[in-house]
Amino acid sequence: MKRNGSRSCVTRKTRFGSRERDWLKGDTQRGCVCLYGGTVDPQPPASGTQASSTPQTDLQLVLCSTSTTVEELCAQKNGHALYVQLHGDLVRRLDPSERPLQMVYDYLASMGYADPVRVQQEAANSDLSCLIRFYSERPVNADQQERTLLKGVFSVRKGKTQLHKWAERQVILCGTCLIVASVKDSLTGKMHILPLVGGKVEEVKRRQHCLMFSSAGSQAQTYFVNFDTLADYQRWHRQASKVVSQTVSLVDLSCYSLEAVPEYLFYSQDITHLNLRHNFMSLQGPGGLLNLPRFSQLKSLNLSHNRLGVFPECVCEILTLTELNLSCNSLHAIPVQIGNLQSLQTLSLDGNHLSSLPDEMGGLFQLNSLGLSFNSFSHVPAVLERLSVVDKLAMAGNRVESLDLCTLVRMSHLKNIDLRLNGLRWVKSENLEVVSQVTQLDLRDNCLESLDLGSVCNLETLHCQRNQLGTLTLSGFTLRMLHASSNRESNRASSSYRNLLEYLPDWVCDCRKIEMLDITRNLLSELPSRLLNSLSLRKLLTGYNRLQRVPELLDHVPLEALDLQHNMLAELPESLFLKALNLKYLNMSANALESIPPSSQSEESLSTLQELYLTGNNLSENCGALLIGHQNLRILHIAYNQLLSFPASKLSKLELLEELNLSGNNLKTIPSTVSSCKRLHTLIAHSNHISVFPEILNLPEIKLVDLSCNELTEIQLPDSLPATLQELDLTGNSSLMLEHKTLNLFSHITTLKLDQKSTITAGDSLSASTPWKHGYSEMSGQRNKLCVSGMAVDHFRDSVEACYGIFDGDRNEEVPRLLQCTMGDVLCEELQHSSVDSVYMCNTFLTSHRKLGMAGQKLGASGLLCYIHRETSDPGASFSLTVANVGTCQAVLCRNGQPVPLSKVYSLENCTEEMERVKVSKAIITEDNKVSGVTCCSRLLGCSYLSPWVLPKPWVHTEPLCSQDEFLILGNRALFERVSYQEAVCTVQAVRDPRAAAKKLCSLAQSYGCKDNIGAVVVSLHIGEDSCTCEPPVTTTEPRGPAPAPVPASVIPGPSDPATNLSSSSGIVTEFSSETSASEIGSEAGSTASDEHPSSGTVTRPERRCSLHPATTLCGLFQQQPSSTTFSSNQSDNGLDSDDEAPLEGVISNGSKLEVEVDIHCCAFQLRSGPHESPKDLDFEKRGFDHPGGKMRRQNSVVVSATNGCLLAVCGREIADLKKSPSTSSLFGKKLSNGSVVAPEDSHNLIEVALEAPKKKSGYFTAPAQQDPEDQLIVPPSLEQEVREQLRGQSPLVSGPSEELDVAFIFTWAHLCPHAFVIIWLL
Repeated sequence: MKRNGSRSCVTRKTRFGSRERDWLKGDTQRGCVCLYGGTVDPQPPASGTQASSTPQTDLQLVLCSTSTTVEELCAQKNGHALYVQLHGDLVRRLDPSERPLQMVYDYLASMGYADPVRVQQEAANSDLSCLIRFYSERPVNADQQERTLLKGVFSVRKGKTQLHKWAERQVILCGTCLIVASVKDSLTGKMHILPLVGGKVEEVKRRQHCLMFSSAGSQAQTYFVNFDTLADYQRWHRQASKVVSQTVSLVDLSCYSLEAVPEYLFYSQDITHLNLRHNFMSLQGPGGLLNLPRFSQLKSLNLSHNRLGVFPECVCEILTLTELNLSCNSLHAIPVQIGNLQSLQTLSLDGNHLSSLPDEMGGLFQLNSLGLSFNSFSHVPAVLERLSVVDKLAMAGNRVESLDLCTLVRMSHLKNIDLRLNGLRWVKSENLEVVSQVTQLDLRDNCLESLDLGSVCNLETLHCQRNQLGTLTLSGFTLRMLHASSNRESNRASSSYRNLLEYLPDWVCDCRKIEMLDITRNLLSELPSRLLNSLSLRKLLTGYNRLQRVPELLDHVPLEALDLQHNMLAELPESLFLKALNLKYLNMSANALESIPPSSQSEESLSTLQELYLTGNNLSENCGALLIGHQNLRILHIAYNQLLSFPASKLSKLELLEELNLSGNNLKTIPSTVSSCKRLHTLIAHSNHISVFPEILNLPEIKLVDLSCNELTEIQLPDSLPATLQELDLTGNSSLMLEHKTLNLFSHITTLKLDQKSTITAGDSLSASTPWKHGYSEMSGQRNKLCVSGMAVDHFRDSVEACYGIFDGDRNEEVPRLLQCTMGDVLCEELQHSSVDSVYMCNTFLTSHRKLGMAGQKLGASGLLCYIHRETSDPGASFSLTVANVGTCQAVLCRNGQPVPLSKVYSLENCTEEMERVKVSKAIITEDNKVSGVTCCSRLLGCSYLSPWVLPKPWVHTEPLCSQDEFLILGNRALFERVSYQEAVCTVQAVRDPRAAAKKLCSLAQSYGCKDNIGAVVVSLHIGEDSCTCEPPVTTTEPRGPAPAPVPASVIPGPSDPATNLSSSSGIVTEFSSETSASEIGSEAGSTASDEHPSSGTVTRPERRCSLHPATTLCGLFQQQPSSTTFSSNQSDNGLDSDDEAPLEGVISNGSKLEVEVDIHCCAFQLRSGPHESPKDLDFEKRGFDHPGGKMRRQNSVVVSATNGCLLAVCGREIADLKKSPSTSSLFGKKLSNGSVVAPEDSHNLIEVALEAPKKKSGYFTAPAQQDPEDQLIVPPSLEQEVREQLRGQSPLVSGPSEELDVAFIFTWAHLCPHAFVIIWLL
């Protein structure tokens, strides 16, 4: 170990001792830098835990301070240079004056860390190497070397004849040429250069590992190269094949971390296109930029993203250039020598700091494309008047606050003008000169309050979204497309962006060429008849207005898409389908329709309608007869109407139907004629009264079936299911009983959702109830994969707390899965370090960002986390809700029936300050408002390669909860883009049941036009004035349809077991992935379904008690020695002998006996007053136990029996290790292929617990459906006296006559093991 006294630098191999740790604690400006050797793969390990626990032999930990420079570190290590790598991407050589530890601290501070001590700790974490990593040598990447330069000494022969002999030569493949040189004098001796572009590279079959290289042209030369190994042969063949296949002499060296081009590249004098983007090119050196003029035929040069700082004047000496890209190089000025490039046609200067252009640029008469976006221009450069060939003004993201149209008159060559994101406030014209040349104008995301473009007479396309427009004046004779939505942003609580247009101006109706009109979210009450009867209009978007009628169509119109959702329409014009024969898309959702117009006046229909959305109206079953004329219909959404039935004969006519949504009606059955729809792949019919499973499993293309929240009792299945079936949702059908044969048929389904059977007794619910419950729903839309994941923990940290989250990966599913599995654990850890909401929530997000590892380098996700907790540790303290989010996931609280937004939308369109921050950091924002064309979010978890533009620091907000708070809604971007906050609140209020409400929200978003993944979490809240959650006994009537079936008092689910309530889906849902066979879930969903006693009519809901006012109970706690339980069974419930089944691991089969080792950790019994219960009335699978005062946390699954007025609870086998944390307990459940994880049934059957051990693929063992009446509790004679003494000391607390109590220490199950028993010692 070496020490540098001046800088206190310490180098040690992989770990520190106590002296080093004490040295670090002395000052937060001290820290640790991890140095990796050059032989390390540049990609760090994916798992941070593995990285930290497995020392790498080439890793050195260097203690230093923030003032320690690279020069000092190199002197200490006898090294030459240090290199830094960000996000597993490019590797840059550090300057001698740079300070590595300070770089790490600055990086962590930019992420969001504020505490110096925490920054010091994070800097020493080896997991950070996925984000920032230092090397003592330049890391070697074989793949990059191969694509840059291939070099070796091989046997070479020139020509196709035998005149030349084989000789050892140095062979080099670099750029577009093959170079053959002497071995000794490879650079100074004679060289043979063979251009390969357009040539050939062929295998020589007569010799092993031999290639023939030939140039193009009539005087082609040929060289034979014999390679030593097959690996060399394949490497050279692969790279040379790429070169010869090119049509132009292109060399792509982008993203190679180059400081100079290879010297051999200058021998390729035929290079015309050179791409050096994303490197660290220097001016000096043999391969520096000063040598680029050596390429005599170079036409295209890309030097973007090279951190140049100054314009390389040497480039102006390459007179053959026609294309030059110098974007994102922090340039502040352009030299006058730019005028030398007379052949230049394309010049890209985006993403710099330019504020002016030299007059010499006016002499570039061939320049036709000039990129000036995201610079610092305050006005349109005057030099553009002389660039007569330039037809597009690309100046987005500058500082142009006013635009004089007279300036455009003088630039008569400009046709396309892009002035997005400029803070533009005025567009004015001092005179009445006509601007005739401009045809396309983009003024999005500015500050315009009025816009008069009457002088722009030939305008065809106008974008003016997201301004503050009150008036808009246009000359509409040539207008084809107008985008003017989302102006004058109103209160975000209503999620309603509105213009101020109450009527359409005349010029809109006078547009003779208009093809598309978007006037969404205005205040329009009527549409002009002239507009709808336009002979050019093809797409009309008028949703979210106040339309009360639609004018009649007078003649045939070419209209193809019509969106009238969210208006006040009670009817449609009778001539709509008769005159609009080209109509393919019609959305009438969220209106007041009671009927729809006929498709034709005769039996034959010419309708071409393909998509019809009628969700949220007042339609009855009579509308079914009017749909048969639309025989080309592919998508039909008619959810949440008043349908009592759907005409069977009419449904059979829709043979091309692919997607059908009938949710939220009053249907009792789906017609069997649905089997005629052979192309149907999606059927959604949740929240009805369907009792008979429809005949849809014979359809050849069926993929998704959602029949949740219905009244199904059984399922009639064909002999085999279609291989296309991927998802089946049967949750919310309380009377549904599935046989094992049915479950076996379902085993191949990717996602199977079934009800989770409740196993907690009323006592548990009374003593440890939580004032909330949740429901979760997700829909993939038209995506092939589900990229949304949810997290729900009703009983967080084994206390009266909760944690909910939703994560949206947009187009990737990996990051949402990782966040779902880790974020709960991270929050638990952070809560141990800090009680300040902004600190622990912020650190939770930042730590989760780091833990994403390699997956978070290129992929990312929006995330939202809600944590419900008490304000203090006092059990009587009030509850608070802390919300943190990044990206576009949002949370809304319903308070007194009104939405209260709790999150902040971090998208460029919604957040002005974030847009400005991204612009200042010189990010390129594409026309679709995405950072570098990747994401519209300015803050994400992951996507670290977009730093510093995209950061993981969250918005954190804490809201005190009160009795007026009814529920909480969490949703992703796709949900709240279509469903406003107010509508979401009204929707949940009308449904009340969280699961059905979440499903309705997703269905509405789909019907409103959403095609993306949708996710929603609904959390109902029941919080009293003093945070008391007690509720008196209430007699209720069981709701129908979407409401969940009430649970009897003996099986009310309680929150005391964290594994029971931990779920990333609905709290009473168990989902089975395709990896789980039916044999594995037989005992969980098969036999327990037979135990379910469906209730109907009135059900008495027991009194719910909170932790402040617990029920009066007496509970004795006992501990016992670990024991083992033996079960036996001659036959399982499915009628198959267990001997015929394959043995399970961890289960010892011995004839008719089945032995399962079970560790018993605790035992509790409770004395109760009231009538005694007989053993035969007990159900061991559905009873829990109470803790004193309702405050004791239950940590193990229990089996409960009762006799003589006493409850005895016996723990199942130890599963605490699997359920000790939110994340691991989530993973203990069934995992979906899409990443969603839900908790399994918290089964109290010990056989089911044993089945959680590693399983064979075949065979299963089922728990008994009911307890045998002969089951009895027996007290060994040697323990009777001790038990009586224990009970005698507690008997005064028991009301009623006292009796002698026989406490059971031996449980016998006739179905399982009539000869076996469990011994439990009472202490």
